[in-house]
Amino acid sequence: MRRDPIFYQMFQRSPELLFDLIGSRPDNAGDYRFDSVAVKEPKFEIDGVFLPPESEPGTVYFCEVQFQKDEQLCERLFGESFLYFYRNRVRFLDWQAVLIYPSRSVEQTNLHPYRSLLNGEQVHRIYLDQLGDVRSLPVPVAATVLTIVDEAEAPEIARYLLARTEQEAFTPRERRDIIDIVTSIMVYKFSTLSQAEVRAMLGLNLSEEPRAIREAKEEGREEGREEGREEGREEGREAEAIALITRLLTRRLRQELSEEMRSRLTTLPLPVLENLSEALLDFTSLSDLETWLAENE
Repeated sequence: MRRDPIFYQMFQRSPELLFDLIGSRPDNAGDYRFDSVAVKEPKFEIDGVFLPPESEPGTVYFCEVQFQKDEQLCERLFGESFLYFYRNRVRFLDWQAVLIYPSRSVEQTNLHPYRSLLNGEQVHRIYLDQLGDVRSLPVPVAATVLTIVDEAEAPEIARYLLARTEQEAFTPRERRDIIDIVTSIMVYKFSTLSQAEVRAMLGLNLSEEPRAIREAKEEGREEGREEGREEGREEGREAEAIALITRLLTRRLRQELSEEMRSRLTTLPLPVLENLSEALLDFTSLSDLETWLAENE
């Protein structure tokens, strides 16, 4: 299961999730946005950055989700983060870094050169298998643990999380986002099943909209904004997916995409974009992307 896109999707929908994972929320947590940033000379792009509002100087959070061992992860993360912080010093008051692993076994072997940073208060290491039982965790945090649960247990846990979204005090939008995230995780886990089959596995009624979406519609009617709501939501999801995939491709291929290529991505429907978000992790060159698009456009 390719997990990076799932986490980027979760952070894109709910930046507050990062603060739930590290157990510390700034007062303006709801105003942060998850983004990627570029640094020139030398040029590189950092995918996982949580930025405070531009109007209010604050702490910038650098986040790395690592599910495969990388023996130079710390060199890259700290090197890029420090340079970005240096180039944007007037905007930020402080920095913190968050490393998310499935378990300690995936961590870089030689951490000695970074002992002061790793053992200080500015760097947070999250091991998903040590967060605890999903039934005792907040639902958004529990969803991150679902990414590492065995396939045999995953359907029951996923259904449990969806049931909790109906019982707890989530807004309609939060419920909808959790349903989408849990469904996406299960689609990744059970790649041989269609989305319809996964939704059936989770007990989601295929002929009826989820309660969360119905409530969101009702809320929109009360505010007089029902017309065009569904179309706008779908367009918003596609825009989010295109922006995320563009960043992932730029990092994976280590080059900026041409305007023509960016334009081609905007023509892809959401299901194809979801497939591309997984396929791109195996790309090694621009020609791989060209070949995939030729087969799937």
